[in-house]
Amino acid sequence: MSGGTAMRTGMKAAREPRTGKPRLRLRDVLDDARIALMLALGFACGLPILLVFSTLSAWLATAGIQRTSIGLLSYVSFAYSLKFLWAPVIDRADLPFLSRRLGRRRSWMVLSQVAVAIGLLGMSQGDPAASLSFMVICALVTAFASATQDIVVDSWRIDAAPTERQGVMLAAYQLGYAIARAFAGAGALYIAQGASWSLAYGAMAGLMLIGLTAAFLAPRQDPVTVEGERRSFGTTLRVAVVDPFSDLVRRKGARLVLILALIMLYRLPDIISGVMAQPFYIEQGFTLTEIANVTKVYGVIVGVVGALAGGWAVIRFGLQASLLFGGIVAAASNLMFSWLAVSGHDTMLFVLSISIDNFAGNFAGTALIAYMSSLASPAFVATQYALLSSLYALPGKFVGGFSGFMVDAMGYPVFFAASAGIGIPVALLCLALIALKEGAAEPEPVPVPEDEAVVAKA
Repeated sequence: MSGGTAMRTGMKAAREPRTGKPRLRLRDVLDDARIALMLALGFACGLPILLVFSTLSAWLATAGIQRTSIGLLSYVSFAYSLKFLWAPVIDRADLPFLSRRLGRRRSWMVLSQVAVAIGLLGMSQGDPAASLSFMVICALVTAFASATQDIVVDSWRIDAAPTERQGVMLAAYQLGYAIARAFAGAGALYIAQGASWSLAYGAMAGLMLIGLTAAFLAPRQDPVTVEGERRSFGTTLRVAVVDPFSDLVRRKGARLVLILALIMLYRLPDIISGVMAQPFYIEQGFTLTEIANVTKVYGVIVGVVGALAGGWAVIRFGLQASLLFGGIVAAASNLMFSWLAVSGHDTMLFVLSISIDNFAGNFAGTALIAYMSSLASPAFVATQYALLSSLYALPGKFVGGFSGFMVDAMGYPVFFAASAGIGIPVALLCLALIALKEGAAEPEPVPVPEDEAVVAKA
């Protein structure tokens, strides 16, 4: 399931009625080399995330690693949610030797891409059954370097093109990101099924050369130092966290408690069940090829349809109704996996489960992103959206780390049913906010920046 699809559609719905999002055309790529470079850099950014999350979970499951260890290993994905902590360092610090020759942006880009490739190569030489700790270290290196690459590529994109070209630059980035996810998801599973996991991860490490080549070819774009621009840590913290949150408290008052509770719970069923998805499919007897075909090819297509339906519903029926419906159906879709767990290896039921889950999950993701977009004030659009998006992902990632223990204690049928039960408080919170007329008289929402994709059952 592609959370990025839901995110992009949700932001578009939140902006309606406005002119459509700029489309990427072949002429744009041919006329502006930066667009082609952005396509390659987007590919490099999209490649590692599945390789340290769902694809890695599949490898560990086939190697016989315990569910509890697989669940705890999902904590490496925290690097993507916490990257704002070291972003100021990347923005201000020069690397010895490299920065003089490549510039600050490109030097960090090259270093992070090389580190991702080294991490993936290390994983390709590892054996989870013999040395799980080595795999964990390599996965941590890959995730940290990948998150750092995201920071610097976003910074380079903003510096490299004027505002009117940012829409096309983002479109190129998103296309490259989506192509990379297909390689890291379905492609890696196909190679692992036909050859070995070692070859699959070695091939993925080799594909990082695409991004590395783009980094060397990219024009040098370094930030211009402005007098008085440097701020203390306290000032940075106030500008990045305190002021945006204070604005939310001032505008929303006591309702903010319900709003934050809703955001934290809304995608929790999908995130915590997603950690155990790959081990579950494998334990049900599905081959890596079957998993790739159903979840990473067919499932992505269904997810796109769900995201588009969510965007249409927000426009047609309103944000509150779409948010309520999405929260209920996304949580309830986990009951399909309870059914599959009881039935065993049933390909048709597997396809049906993925169809319902991916459609409902992306529908709900669109509604949630549209809702978070509408909460952002024009004065703090980037920072408030970043805070809210971190808030919705972090609880699920934290609880998801214990999902292996939950499955061991409950079994898969009860585990998925319990995760579906989270939809009850989600629905109650939606109804409470509707009763309080939350969002009924909000000003027109403003655009928000693209955020990382949320990897769930993909």
